[in-house]
Amino acid sequence: MQLIEVPAKNGYVWFRQGVWLFRKNPLAFLTIFFTYLIAMTLVSRIPVVGTVLPLAFIPGVAVGFMAACRDTIAGKPVFPTILVDGFRSYGAVVARRLMVLGVLYIAAMALVFAGSALADGGMLFKVMMGSGEIEPEALANSAIPLAVLVALGFYIPVSMLFWFAPVLAAWHDVPPVKAMFFSVVSCWRNRGAFIVYAALWFASAITVSLGLSALMQALGAAEYALAVLMPASVILTTMLYCSFYATYRGCFGMQTPEKADQPDTPAA
Repeated sequence: MQLIEVPAKNGYVWFRQGVWLFRKNPLAFLTIFFTYLIAMTLVSRIPVVGTVLPLAFIPGVAVGFMAACRDTIAGKPVFPTILVDGFRSYGAVVARRLMVLGVLYIAAMALVFAGSALADGGMLFKVMMGSGEIEPEALANSAIPLAVLVALGFYIPVSMLFWFAPVLAAWHDVPPVKAMFFSVVSCWRNRGAFIVYAALWFASAITVSLGLSALMQALGAAEYALAVLMPASVILTTMLYCSFYATYRGCFGMQTPEKADQPDTPAA
């Protein structure tokens, strides 16, 4: 395993490669994404633990999506069952490591919501968990916008800890805590590229949202804007997930079979 430091401009390369990878097999990636949503919805309906249990599977699912990207580049067929690749293809030790990461992720997210509660008294957490009836007046008078910003501030270090940890645990035989350490070090050393990468995806989301809304209003079909925005947001989110593999390739220099039409990565 080799940790690579890249210039900030590589954030654009990761963004572009995510779009390129999605275009290689859009039907497969969208099918995987919808399978994930359906599975997590079913898991969330389990009594008592259903609200937090989906978080425990996120590291394992992340490995599955990475495997889908790897296989797509290699020209292999990709099926929705690849989502459980992390739990079934690398042995019991790796499966346990991914579950440990899942438990740690739940704990980390609990800290994120605890931090947001300092701003709004826990209103954001109640909305996210769908717990109980919330009075519209209480919701309108809450400090949820501030809580979202606070939660985002708390979530940035969490995302750094878990960005590469699952794939390092599964593909590089790294124990969970050590994988989290390598993940945060890699993100920090390449923070310039990650800032550019995040800015591009944020700008894309805003552009798509505002652009489609304005278009639908201009066409006199504003009431159908949501019906257009939903599939557009799903496609954009799936492209984002594809770009996670590009960040892994960029930061760890893993070489996999690839087609000649893949965009070249600029030299560091």
